[in-house]
Amino acid sequence: MAPTHTWQWHTVADAAGLEDAPPRCSPQPAQAWCNFTLWHPAELPGRCDTAVGTLRKEAPPGRTAASAGRTPWSDANPAAYRTEISGGGRRLRLKQFLYDWAFPAADHPCLWGSETRAFPIGAGRVVWLGTDYLGHSAASARMSRTTVELSVLEGEFADEELVDLYRALRPADPAAPARIVRTAFSELSYWARHTTDMVSVPTGLYFFHRRDRLHEGDWVPTAELASFLAAQDLPAGLSGFASDSAVVFTGPQGARELEAIYTNAAGGGELRLVLQRSGAGRMPYPPEREKHPARTQKTQVRGRSVDLAYVDPAVGPFDAVWQDPALGVEGKLLSSAGQGMDVEFVLGCLDTLLTCSPLAGRGAAL
Repeated sequence: MAPTHTWQWHTVADAAGLEDAPPRCSPQPAQAWCNFTLWHPAELPGRCDTAVGTLRKEAPPGRTAASAGRTPWSDANPAAYRTEISGGGRRLRLKQFLYDWAFPAADHPCLWGSETRAFPIGAGRVVWLGTDYLGHSAASARMSRTTVELSVLEGEFADEELVDLYRALRPADPAAPARIVRTAFSELSYWARHTTDMVSVPTGLYFFHRRDRLHEGDWVPTAELASFLAAQDLPAGLSGFASDSAVVFTGPQGARELEAIYTNAAGGGELRLVLQRSGAGRMPYPPEREKHPARTQKTQVRGRSVDLAYVDPAVGPFDAVWQDPALGVEGKLLSSAGQGMDVEFVLGCLDTLLTCSPLAGRGAAL
């Protein structure tokens, strides 16, 4: 890979060139094939003595006979890394990837619908413990943009063991995390770079009509991002999070939404802002709750009524929805989870946003 301040990674030129099944690959060489930070455990849980990693390489969309390890919901071929840890009659797997087809619902989508508990794991990050869609004890964390999901496949693991495993994760390449976080999401995202079916999934604690057809986003080139946001009267930063990427989505009936992504280079946290003209996008207003367990409250920010949903008031994640009748705009602010990303942090972000007049300028995208 050529030396650069942003991240470059290997890909397979055609889906036909993929292996019949994801090959075994140790973490360090696998990192060169990943558009996300690859993590590996410095220590294994007690009695576990084996860790086997397999690499799913990135290729353009397409399906061949070599479909093992590929999602049945799309013909996309994004990169992913799977580690199976076993020993002493116990077994679990870690799956790592860039969750880039939607905002990761509740910041732990593999635990969707289950009661979840947050534990600190260092560097301001948290891991969530709960139950996955297969009914397994499971966990999930976002670490320098990587979604790291765990599922217990055999035997039992105490909560403390799972939390300690996340605390023991180290970058396969120590230089990779900083470069990956510095790279724009729009340049990393498989779905921003390829035209393929999107995956229909929840995106937050409030309902949002799914994007489940061919990719419909018009991503703003990184070099044009600052001027694009200025034309929308949107800030270049929110409470220490810097503007990263922006996109306009257009649905099959012409419904359009603008999304702006803000990231924190220090820890890889994310804020996702969604804006639509009142009644002209796919975000219902007043908001409707999704099924994931969460708390809700109503509050006032800059004279606007805000519906706020969150899992944990101290670490989030948050989903805030509001309407500005004077501007004819409805908005949603989604946050990842992390220490310091509490109610006051999110309200501060909203205060900054609501001092603006988004979509009011001549250069407005919607």
